[in-house]
Amino acid sequence: MTVFQSADLTQKENYKFLTGSIIPRPIAFVTTLAEDGKTVNAAPFSFFNVVSSDPAIVSIAVQRADGKQKDTARNAAFTKELNIHIVSESFVEEMNKTAARLAPDVSEIDKTSLHLEQVPGMKTPKISEANIVLTAKLEQIIPIKNDAGEVVSDLILARILTYDFADEVFDSEHHYILPEKLEPVARLAGNDYTKLGDIFRIERPN
Repeated sequence: MTVFQSADLTQKENYKFLTGSIIPRPIAFVTTLAEDGKTVNAAPFSFFNVVSSDPAIVSIAVQRADGKQKDTARNAAFTKELNIHIVSESFVEEMNKTAARLAPDVSEIDKTSLHLEQVPGMKTPKISEANIVLTAKLEQIIPIKNDAGEVVSDLILARILTYDFADEVFDSEHHYILPEKLEPVARLAGNDYTKLGDIFRIERPN
Protein backbone atom coordinates (compact mmCIF):
# COMPACT_ATOMS: atom_id res chain seq x y z
CA MET A 1 0.00 0.00 0.00
CA THR A 2 1.00 3.64 -0.49
CA VAL A 3 0.85 5.56 2.78
CA PHE A 4 0.81 9.34 3.33
CA GLN A 5 0.89 11.28 6.60
CA SER A 6 -1.83 13.91 6.44
CA ALA A 7 0.34 16.36 8.38
CA ASP A 8 2.94 16.21 5.57
CA LEU A 9 0.41 17.09 2.86
CA THR A 10 -0.80 20.44 1.61
CA GLN A 11 -4.43 21.46 2.05
CA LYS A 12 -4.98 20.78 -1.64
CA GLU A 13 -3.54 17.28 -1.36
CA ASN A 14 -5.62 16.47 1.72
CA TYR A 15 -8.72 17.75 -0.06
CA LYS A 16 -7.98 15.61 -3.12
CA PHE A 17 -7.45 12.46 -1.09
CA LEU A 18 -10.51 13.03 1.12
CA THR A 19 -12.89 13.81 -1.73
CA GLY A 20 -11.53 10.92 -3.77
CA SER A 21 -11.79 8.42 -0.91
CA ILE A 22 -15.04 9.33 0.81
CA ILE A 23 -17.45 8.65 -2.04
CA PRO A 24 -20.21 8.99 -2.94
CA ARG A 25 -21.15 11.99 -0.78
CA PRO A 26 -24.69 13.36 -0.46
CA ILE A 27 -25.20 16.97 -1.47
CA ALA A 28 -26.89 19.58 0.70
CA PHE A 29 -28.27 22.27 -1.60
CA VAL A 30 -28.83 25.07 0.90
CA THR A 31 -30.82 28.27 0.76
CA THR A 32 -30.27 31.04 3.29
CA LEU A 33 -31.46 34.62 3.53
CA ALA A 34 -28.97 37.49 3.63
CA GLU A 35 -28.95 40.18 6.28
CA ASP A 36 -30.72 42.55 3.87
CA GLY A 37 -33.81 40.37 4.20
CA LYS A 38 -34.27 39.92 0.47
CA THR A 39 -31.23 38.29 -1.15
CA VAL A 40 -31.52 34.49 -1.22
CA ASN A 41 -28.23 32.64 -1.27
CA ALA A 42 -28.15 29.12 -2.72
CA ALA A 43 -25.10 26.86 -2.59
CA PRO A 44 -24.27 23.13 -2.72
CA PHE A 45 -22.14 21.37 -0.10
CA SER A 46 -20.94 17.77 -0.16
CA PHE A 47 -19.36 17.78 3.30
CA PHE A 48 -22.82 16.88 4.60
CA ASN A 49 -24.38 14.10 6.66
CA VAL A 50 -26.64 12.99 9.54
CA VAL A 51 -25.43 13.65 13.08
CA SER A 52 -28.39 12.60 15.22
CA SER A 53 -31.99 11.38 14.89
CA ASP A 54 -33.03 12.41 18.42
CA PRO A 55 -32.91 15.32 18.05
CA ALA A 56 -32.89 15.36 14.25
CA ILE A 57 -29.61 17.14 13.44
CA VAL A 58 -27.47 17.21 10.30
CA SER A 59 -24.04 18.68 9.69
CA ILE A 60 -22.80 20.85 6.84
CA ALA A 61 -19.16 21.95 6.65
CA VAL A 62 -18.68 25.27 4.87
CA GLN A 63 -15.08 25.92 3.91
CA ARG A 64 -13.96 29.53 4.34
CA ALA A 65 -12.46 31.60 1.53
CA ASP A 66 -9.33 33.54 2.54
CA GLY A 67 -10.39 33.20 6.15
CA LYS A 68 -13.81 34.79 5.57
CA GLN A 69 -17.15 33.12 6.16
CA LYS A 70 -19.08 32.20 3.05
CA ASP A 71 -22.60 33.52 2.58
CA THR A 72 -24.28 30.32 3.78
CA ALA A 73 -22.53 30.27 7.17
CA ARG A 74 -22.81 34.02 7.68
CA ASN A 75 -26.51 34.09 6.75
CA ALA A 76 -27.36 31.07 8.89
CA ALA A 77 -25.60 32.68 11.85
CA PHE A 78 -27.68 35.83 11.35
CA THR A 79 -31.15 34.42 10.61
CA LYS A 80 -30.76 31.15 12.58
CA GLU A 81 -32.47 29.22 9.77
CA LEU A 82 -31.74 27.40 6.50
CA ASN A 83 -33.42 25.07 4.03
CA ILE A 84 -31.62 21.94 2.86
CA HIS A 85 -32.62 20.43 -0.50
CA ILE A 86 -31.70 16.93 -1.66
CA VAL A 87 -30.40 17.13 -5.23
CA SER A 88 -32.10 15.05 -7.95
CA GLU A 89 -30.97 14.34 -11.49
CA SER A 90 -33.64 16.66 -12.86
CA PHE A 91 -32.00 19.85 -11.58
CA VAL A 92 -28.35 18.95 -10.94
CA GLU A 93 -27.20 21.12 -13.86
CA GLU A 94 -29.01 24.14 -12.42
CA MET A 95 -27.62 23.38 -8.96
CA ASN A 96 -24.11 23.38 -10.40
CA LYS A 97 -24.57 26.96 -11.63
CA THR A 98 -24.96 28.15 -8.05
CA ALA A 99 -21.43 27.00 -7.14
CA ALA A 100 -20.03 30.18 -8.72
CA ARG A 101 -18.80 32.80 -6.27
CA LEU A 102 -21.00 35.88 -6.38
CA ALA A 103 -21.28 39.04 -4.30
CA PRO A 104 -23.34 38.68 -1.10
CA ASP A 105 -26.11 40.88 -2.50
CA VAL A 106 -26.53 38.76 -5.66
CA SER A 107 -28.78 35.70 -5.57
CA GLU A 108 -27.40 32.59 -7.24
CA ILE A 109 -30.97 31.56 -8.04
CA ASP A 110 -31.17 34.44 -10.54
CA LYS A 111 -28.48 32.69 -12.59
CA THR A 112 -30.61 29.55 -12.92
CA SER A 113 -34.06 28.44 -14.08
CA LEU A 114 -34.95 27.34 -10.54
CA HIS A 115 -37.90 28.83 -8.66
CA LEU A 116 -38.39 29.87 -5.06
CA GLU A 117 -41.44 29.60 -2.85
CA GLN A 118 -42.15 30.67 0.69
CA VAL A 119 -42.07 28.28 3.62
CA PRO A 120 -44.71 28.71 6.35
CA GLY A 121 -43.14 30.06 9.51
CA MET A 122 -39.79 30.85 7.88
CA LYS A 123 -38.26 33.88 6.24
CA THR A 124 -36.00 31.79 4.00
CA PRO A 125 -37.69 30.42 0.85
CA LYS A 126 -37.19 26.93 -0.55
CA ILE A 127 -36.49 25.73 -4.09
CA SER A 128 -39.65 24.48 -5.78
CA GLU A 129 -37.92 21.88 -7.95
CA ALA A 130 -36.58 19.86 -5.01
CA ASN A 131 -38.45 16.66 -4.12
CA ILE A 132 -37.11 16.65 -0.57
CA VAL A 133 -36.64 19.79 1.50
CA LEU A 134 -35.46 19.75 5.10
CA THR A 135 -36.35 23.02 6.77
CA ALA A 136 -34.03 23.69 9.67
CA LYS A 137 -32.98 26.06 12.41
CA LEU A 138 -29.40 26.69 13.37
CA GLU A 139 -28.36 24.57 16.32
CA GLN A 140 -24.68 25.57 16.44
CA ILE A 141 -21.76 26.72 14.34
CA ILE A 142 -18.43 25.18 15.30
CA PRO A 143 -15.31 26.92 13.96
CA ILE A 144 -12.68 24.50 12.63
CA LYS A 145 -9.08 25.65 12.96
CA ASN A 146 -5.92 24.56 11.18
CA ASP A 147 -2.61 23.87 12.93
CA ALA A 148 -1.78 27.59 12.81
CA GLY A 149 -4.93 28.40 14.79
CA GLU A 150 -6.71 29.97 11.83
CA VAL A 151 -10.42 29.29 11.33
CA VAL A 152 -10.70 27.57 7.95
CA SER A 153 -14.19 26.07 8.06
CA ASP A 154 -17.56 26.55 9.71
CA LEU A 155 -19.28 23.33 10.80
CA ILE A 156 -23.01 24.00 10.81
CA LEU A 157 -25.22 21.81 12.97
CA ALA A 158 -28.80 22.26 11.81
CA ARG A 159 -31.86 20.92 13.63
CA ILE A 160 -34.55 19.70 11.25
CA LEU A 161 -37.94 21.32 11.72
CA THR A 162 -39.95 19.77 8.87
CA TYR A 163 -39.56 17.10 6.21
CA ASP A 164 -41.15 18.28 2.97
CA PHE A 165 -41.61 15.31 0.60
CA ALA A 166 -43.03 15.45 -2.91
CA ASP A 167 -45.83 12.89 -3.35
CA GLU A 168 -43.98 11.03 -6.10
CA VAL A 169 -41.00 10.18 -3.88
CA PHE A 170 -42.90 9.23 -0.72
CA ASP A 171 -44.81 6.06 0.10
CA SER A 172 -47.48 7.54 2.35
CA GLU A 173 -48.78 4.12 3.42
CA HIS A 174 -45.49 2.81 4.79
CA HIS A 175 -43.74 6.17 5.36
CA TYR A 176 -40.84 5.22 3.10
CA ILE A 177 -38.85 7.49 0.84
CA LEU A 178 -38.57 5.96 -2.64
CA PRO A 179 -34.95 6.38 -3.76
CA GLU A 180 -35.60 5.21 -7.32
CA LYS A 181 -38.19 8.01 -7.66
CA LEU A 182 -36.03 10.59 -5.91
CA GLU A 183 -33.12 9.95 -8.32
CA PRO A 184 -30.54 11.48 -5.96
CA VAL A 185 -27.20 12.71 -7.20
CA ALA A 186 -24.00 12.33 -5.18
CA ARG A 187 -20.59 13.96 -5.35
CA LEU A 188 -17.34 12.29 -6.31
CA ALA A 189 -13.95 14.02 -6.72
CA GLY A 190 -13.16 16.87 -9.08
CA ASN A 191 -16.09 17.71 -11.35
CA ASP A 192 -17.56 14.21 -11.17
CA TYR A 193 -20.98 13.18 -9.88
CA THR A 194 -22.77 9.86 -9.73
CA LYS A 195 -26.36 8.64 -9.95
CA LEU A 196 -28.03 6.05 -7.74
CA GLY A 197 -26.78 2.61 -8.73
CA ASP A 198 -28.00 -0.88 -7.92
CA ILE A 199 -29.73 -1.27 -4.57
CA PHE A 200 -29.03 -4.41 -2.56
CA ARG A 201 -29.99 -5.54 0.93
CA ILE A 202 -27.97 -7.17 3.70
CA GLU A 203 -29.79 -8.07 6.90
CA ARG A 204 -28.14 -6.91 10.11
CA PRO A 205 -27.10 -9.58 12.59
CA ASN A 206 -29.15 -9.97 15.76
